[in-house]
Amino acid sequence: MVTEMSTLYYGPTVLKQFINTQFQNKEPWQIVSITMTTVLTFVWLWDFLNQDESLMSRTKKFVFRVCRKIPYISNQIDKELGKVADKFDKDAEDRFKSLPFFTQLPLDGLKEEEIINLTKEYLDNAQYDWKEGFVSGAVYYNPQELLSLLGKVYATTSYTNPLHPEVFPGICKMEAEVVRISANLFHGSPESCGTMTTGGTESILMACKAFRDYGRNVKGIKKPRMVIPRTAHPAFEKAANYLGISIRYVSTDPITTGVSITEMEKAINWNTVMLVGSVPNYPYGTMDDIKSIASLGVKYDIPVHVDCCLGGFLLAFMPEAGYELPPFDFRVPGVTSISADTHKYAYCPKGSSVILYSHPKYRHEQYCITTDWPGGIYGSPTVGGSRAGGVIATCWATLMHLGKNEYIKNTKSVVETAKYIEEELRKVNGIFIFGKPVTSVIAIGSNDFHVFRLIEKLNGNGWCVNPLQFPPGLHICVTHVHTQDGVAERFVDDVKEAVTEILKDPKMEVQGKMAMYGMSQGIPDRSIVGDFTRFFLDAMYYTPKSDATTTLNGIKK
Repeated sequence: MVTEMSTLYYGPTVLKQFINTQFQNKEPWQIVSITMTTVLTFVWLWDFLNQDESLMSRTKKFVFRVCRKIPYISNQIDKELGKVADKFDKDAEDRFKSLPFFTQLPLDGLKEEEIINLTKEYLDNAQYDWKEGFVSGAVYYNPQELLSLLGKVYATTSYTNPLHPEVFPGICKMEAEVVRISANLFHGSPESCGTMTTGGTESILMACKAFRDYGRNVKGIKKPRMVIPRTAHPAFEKAANYLGISIRYVSTDPITTGVSITEMEKAINWNTVMLVGSVPNYPYGTMDDIKSIASLGVKYDIPVHVDCCLGGFLLAFMPEAGYELPPFDFRVPGVTSISADTHKYAYCPKGSSVILYSHPKYRHEQYCITTDWPGGIYGSPTVGGSRAGGVIATCWATLMHLGKNEYIKNTKSVVETAKYIEEELRKVNGIFIFGKPVTSVIAIGSNDFHVFRLIEKLNGNGWCVNPLQFPPGLHICVTHVHTQDGVAERFVDDVKEAVTEILKDPKMEVQGKMAMYGMSQGIPDRSIVGDFTRFFLDAMYYTPKSDATTTLNGIKK
């Protein structure tokens, strides 16, 4: 006891003597310089070691950047990337070789019939037949009666713009009604609120903006961080890039594919402005434990966003369709925002979604307001200033036309079809289902062969399914189109037939287009994979490089 007390008593004294000894022969300016340098070094070291990206990851990126500056390596990489870019352009050229290209305005405008015919030709130039249910997701509902109605509504409202509420108050009323209907479907209180957006990405972007600004303005957070599952949609990363928010990714359970709540809590720090959970996530169609995530939000006073963009308008009707779910919406204390796409299972035209908040104080942070502009006071609720009133009107019209009972009926059909596919695929030897799907997405993996071979087989039979990575997999997103007679059965039969064929030689390598996708997963320098993607996006804007003119029905282009 005496020894311990002596150590405690003499410890500071010894340290003080040591420091004084080191500085006793120093000039005052040297003492100040050494002190400042030491403090700045410790601050730099602290920031360096406490970044969201691990030291190992940053080191790898640094090494790859240095290597790509070496002329020989850089030339080899550029040569291979050039081949990839040429391939994407060649694919685009082949895809449209039967169609004329307009690279300049026609001298005289085309007639209505010619425009309609060209439009049909453009749309018919597709590799996959979505109308017959061969495509995963993409198109969710297309009855002719609804399409005819929406065409008339859009024609009536195509010129409207809610940026001018005094000119188009009816459009603003429609948007307000869409938001209130949606908030009520997700059990919001009378204080719940929100806005419409152009899609799930903008809804997520707006939530991130709102919570970044709420953290800055209310809590004084200057270096905002969001904590999200690794399975969260890339729109969160896009929002982080746009808004200057850092991301801390949290791993998911390899069996359930749900986010680890323990790791999520460890990832929280004083700069955390939001926590995220998905219901369902895009890759596997499984759901995170929203109740536990929301409990963390309450414990640490952090907003919690629930991303329901994919299946939100199935989830809202599933209990009444006979499918019970764990609570995930505004009924859960701590849930402060929900994103849900009306242009998916609410069956509205593309370009519409909702972002909902539990309280107006969060929506206020979403707004962008300029008070000192010479043009007047300017306020905008979302990213766009001008917005397509026709999209708002057709979204509103869809909700009014279908009604609650039709949504319940359609939800039952979609979920039943997804459950059937899941149950049948679980019986197939050689493949497995990731986690426990909750709505309409079924993800498939394999421990016996490279699952991208299954994608190639399905593509050969006309199916367009979505590839997954880390680990490799594929998923199908069931829509109302797949509820047509025989579609689900045909998909299951084609999977069974393909797996049987693959298992005859399970070690065979992936071939065809999927070989490049599979190869990309093994490239350690992910910036190269990023270059692949940039060239793929470039090819979406392909037009012939030649300025040579052609004619269509005698009309010069």
